[in-house]
Amino acid sequence: MQKTTSKIDLEFDQQHVWHPYTSTINPLPCYPVESANGVYLTLEDGRKLIDGMSSWWSTIHGYNHPALNQAAKDQIDKMSHVMFGGITHEPAVELCRKLIAITPEPLQHVFLADSGSVAVEVSLKMALQYWHAKGQRRPKFLTVRHGYHGDTFAAMSVTDPDNSMHSLYKGFLPEHIFAESSERGFYEEWCESDIADFKEKLNNNKEQLAAVIIEPIVQGAGGMRIYHPMYLKRIRELCDEHDVLLIADEIATGFGRTGKMFACEHAGISPDIMCVGKALTGGYMTLSATLATKHVADTVCSGEAACFMHGPTFMGNPLACAVGNASLEILMQGNWQQQVLSIEQQLSELLPEIGQLDCVKAVRWLGAIGVVELYEPVNMAEIQKSFVDAGVWIRPFGKLIYIMPPFIITPQELSCLTVAILRTLKTQ
Repeated sequence: MQKTTSKIDLEFDQQHVWHPYTSTINPLPCYPVESANGVYLTLEDGRKLIDGMSSWWSTIHGYNHPALNQAAKDQIDKMSHVMFGGITHEPAVELCRKLIAITPEPLQHVFLADSGSVAVEVSLKMALQYWHAKGQRRPKFLTVRHGYHGDTFAAMSVTDPDNSMHSLYKGFLPEHIFAESSERGFYEEWCESDIADFKEKLNNNKEQLAAVIIEPIVQGAGGMRIYHPMYLKRIRELCDEHDVLLIADEIATGFGRTGKMFACEHAGISPDIMCVGKALTGGYMTLSATLATKHVADTVCSGEAACFMHGPTFMGNPLACAVGNASLEILMQGNWQQQVLSIEQQLSELLPEIGQLDCVKAVRWLGAIGVVELYEPVNMAEIQKSFVDAGVWIRPFGKLIYIMPPFIITPQELSCLTVAILRTLKTQ
């Protein structure tokens, strides 16, 4: 018999368990989940919620997927973990083989890591070590406003210092260079002036830049902004022109979320270094990877250290790799393409009605991503309760209500999400 979360447990949670981005003084209510299956979260009181968040972008195949479950069960009977230093194993080798097969061709070397933030840390260290091996000191990175790259210190340093959740760390973090982000939406007409500030900052600082780092096409937690592919294409051209590495942070956008396997494909470009995570294991386990071209990897390893100076304890975790292989196998079957296209088409029909509300500043969509931007920040406790009462799980932040459902969601279930947003905003 499954143990449920008692009133005492919930009180302990409120008093002692520190949830992400919440206060210990005024903690937000939490909803105990008993189980999850498909696109549904089942609360302990029996209510079923359609998950509009894919557990922060990751559960693309839905919960309790039989192929992913079986992969985990099969692997745990063999070994759950061994160190990756001096040891290798089939799940990691096969995962790296699959990643090289589906990512842009120049990416030939895979460094496995624990989380998205760590993958970004790894990418920045790779770029710094690359230039050190070439006998140059290039300590700075160029990125764009409204970006978000993770919660660890180096990742925070390339996250917008003024318009993000990390602004209070300003002064403690290394100071990098921020260009104005693109103002052209994905479907708008391109204007060359949009790249002018980025071009100027790259030209003026190129001799001290180790790399440019950017979220391709969709800026996630920094504002859910969806920008024009030509902006990314121009960045690649400018990096080539000025001999600066390009890092693509595909942690949120990778594995089909935007309608392409990787968002870089919208612009037809390849990065020198790419970070992936989140959906890599279908939301089952934490795992990420940083991929690099042979040129970058060999240059890094030709330097003074003669190797890349990083090695997480749980790097190449066999259990996570086995589930990752099963997740990528599902993607390689190709059904996700029609699933995501159907979600995008339905969002294009449903979101404009929400956009007519007086409280809504803008709506936007791409692939399996739908965004409602408000004029004022939401009251999190109130709006969360409204969504739960409506039978959906949607977790807004600030002025943004956004959904990125599992790819397996049905049209009826997706309609429930958008209707819940519409009705909730009408009553706010």
